[in-house]
Amino acid sequence: MVALQARAANAPRILITEPIAQEGIDLLRYELPEAQIDIRLDLTAEQLRMLIGSYTALIVRSQTRVTGELLAEATRLQVIGRAGSGLDNIDLDAAVRHSVLVVNAPRGSAVAVAEQTMALLLALARHIPAANRSTKAGRWEKSRLLGIELHGKVLGIIGLGRVGKEVARMAQGLSMRVIACDPFVSAKQGQQVGVALHCKEEVLQRADFVTLHATLTNDESGTRRLLGARELRLFKPGAYLVNCARGSLIDEEALLAALTEGRLAGVALDVFSQEPIGDDTVLRQLLSHERVIATPHLGASTVEAQVRVATEMARHIISALRGDTLYGVATLPFPPTKPA
Repeated sequence: MVALQARAANAPRILITEPIAQEGIDLLRYELPEAQIDIRLDLTAEQLRMLIGSYTALIVRSQTRVTGELLAEATRLQVIGRAGSGLDNIDLDAAVRHSVLVVNAPRGSAVAVAEQTMALLLALARHIPAANRSTKAGRWEKSRLLGIELHGKVLGIIGLGRVGKEVARMAQGLSMRVIACDPFVSAKQGQQVGVALHCKEEVLQRADFVTLHATLTNDESGTRRLLGARELRLFKPGAYLVNCARGSLIDEEALLAALTEGRLAGVALDVFSQEPIGDDTVLRQLLSHERVIATPHLGASTVEAQVRVATEMARHIISALRGDTLYGVATLPFPPTKPA
């Protein structure tokens, strides 16, 4: 009896605060049959802070804010799993200070986000949303909705990571000429995927279409507002911009000004600095602009991507709780210093 009680006391407790694909939950239960898995959705920050002290693992998506204050209360926490790629909702420095490993699933959603990017490129080029609204309203406006082809156009990719490379591959299939900017990718790596690397300024000046796939970072030389007023002035007249990465990569007020002044032919946004939009004045004006297409952060929202993301992240959680070797995690692994 004492041994059973000891095993129960030491069993992992996993808290899931946002919806993930059932396949990921099933994998956790199969591989960690002794674990207690609690699914508590829509917790307030205060409710989460009150609960977190009894859990060894926390699984989130993009809405749960994992702050330094929360981690200070997480006295038993060993690992945080982000079901997705972005980590801007997790204080990584605080995680390191509190000896908490952070794992994510950057591979699972790459194809889905790339396909969303291409869908928005085509929607911009061929005025698909406006044509849909017009035709359903009983109008037949072929002349007004004259589009352009992607064939032969220059696509400038900012951030040639997993998603950026998928976008490059798909764009090349449409006979686009692809150039990119990424300080962490060598010219040789670019050549391997048929992409010429240039500085950000040259990419912006040469591209007919620009897509963003950079990671959002907040340090002194970080990527927040990577595209500001100065960068937006570098775009060639009549260029298009697509953002399926993070809203805060763009100075949205400067973007609104560039649209109002007619310097951009069109913009497609799947991500915003504030999600949901709420009553943010600048974002509301962007949404109402006739040359803006907006979608509610649908990049990774496919059945296939959600299954891949959930199972990839679950495998990381399982390895972390077992003490196995982990590769490609967001914070360096180290021996747990907290009670199991």
